[in-house]
Amino acid sequence: MQAAPSQIEARGLARRNPDGGGWLLDHVSLRVAPGARIAVSGPSGSGKTLLLRALAMLDPVDEGELLFEGRPVRRERIPDYRRRVIYLHQRPALIEARVEAALRLPFALRVHRGRSFDRRRIVRMLEDLGREEGFLGKPVDALSGGESQLVALLRAVQLDPSVLLLDEPTAALDPEASRAVERLADDWLAEQPETRAVVWVTHDARQAERMGGRVLRIDKGKIDDAG
Repeated sequence: MQAAPSQIEARGLARRNPDGGGWLLDHVSLRVAPGARIAVSGPSGSGKTLLLRALAMLDPVDEGELLFEGRPVRRERIPDYRRRVIYLHQRPALIEARVEAALRLPFALRVHRGRSFDRRRIVRMLEDLGREEGFLGKPVDALSGGESQLVALLRAVQLDPSVLLLDEPTAALDPEASRAVERLADDWLAEQPETRAVVWVTHDARQAERMGGRVLRIDKGKIDDAG
C-alpha cells in the first residue's frame, strides 16, 4: 500500500539575510506527516519563527518549494492552504470587544462559509484550560498576555485545520496553564491523527521533549534533526 503524502513537505526553503550576511533560513527540508508532533527548539534568533512563517506561507522565501498533501502550493491554492494550515503568533492581536466575539469572528469570513461557531465545544475546551464559561464575556483589552494566547489557540483549534503551527504558545503562561495547553493540543491531534499534525516552537527543552514525537533543533537557520 502506498504511503499517504506528507501534510507539508518543505524542499530546500531558504531566505537570504537582506544585509548580505548569509542565510536567515538555510535550505531547510522538512516533512510533516499525518499524526506528526514536531517540536522545534533553538536559541533566540536561530530561525524558529521564520521557519514557521515560511511553512505558513506568511513570509517569502528566496529559494525552495512547499508541497501540501503531495502537491505544490501554487498561487491559486494559497487561500485554501492558509485555511488548512494555521499559524499561531506568539503575541496574537485581538481586536474584538470581547472574547466570544473574537472566537466567532473567523466564521464570518468567506473561507469558512458553511461553518458555524460551536459555543458548547468552546466551553468544554475552556474548562479543560481551567477557565469558566464567563471568560467568554471578558473584554479583550483586559486579557493578560497568557490569556490572549489561550484565546488565539482556541480560535485556531475550533477551525479544525490540518496542521497547527504554534509559535511559543505557552510563553506567557504559568506551568499549570502550559500543561493544560499541551493536553489540549494532544487531545486535538488524537481526535484525527490520520489528517492532523502539530509543529510546536518552544524555547523550553523539557516542553520540546514532552510535545515532540520528533525534536528538531535549529541554529543559524539550519536544522539538526534530533529525533
